[in-house]
Amino acid sequence: MALLPILEFPDPRLRTRAREVLASDFTPEFQTLIDDMFETMYAAPGIGLAASQVDRHLRFMVIDVSEERNRPLVFVNPRILAHEGTQVCEEGCLSVPGITAEVRRHEKITVAALDRNGAPFEIDADGLLAVCIQHEMDHLEGRLFVDYLSPLKQEMVRRRLSKQRRVRAA
Repeated sequence: MALLPILEFPDPRLRTRAREVLASDFTPEFQTLIDDMFETMYAAPGIGLAASQVDRHLRFMVIDVSEERNRPLVFVNPRILAHEGTQVCEEGCLSVPGITAEVRRHEKITVAALDRNGAPFEIDADGLLAVCIQHEMDHLEGRLFVDYLSPLKQEMVRRRLSKQRRVRAA
């Protein structure tokens, strides 16, 4: 397994809409990519990672919101079938390091997807898992949580990240 580089805002590749994963994509290389994404997510540390964030523009993501880091979930070609309620949650993102903001999301969702081997499944999610799924699905559409912020706050995020990069480079 290998750690993958995570794209950071405002990298334009984060705006790429991911393509559907085809049956022919379920190869040993795809399984290795999934494993590498889990390793990258855990090391970051994070609770979710979309393929778009590691410059692989395929519609899938890995998630593990468990405290013990022992409930890895893979969602390939995810679709929200139903949703209800709203919640506001403080979100962060591995592609926007060190920045958090309140974002409004659906409180409960039902998601259909394929697992890492291509088998279909459905899951009902609420709380942190629902937020994480919606956040990662945004990445697959080329959206980031900062898109939910005002233009002024977005500019503040750009400046703060630019300053962080300068400090790291020094």
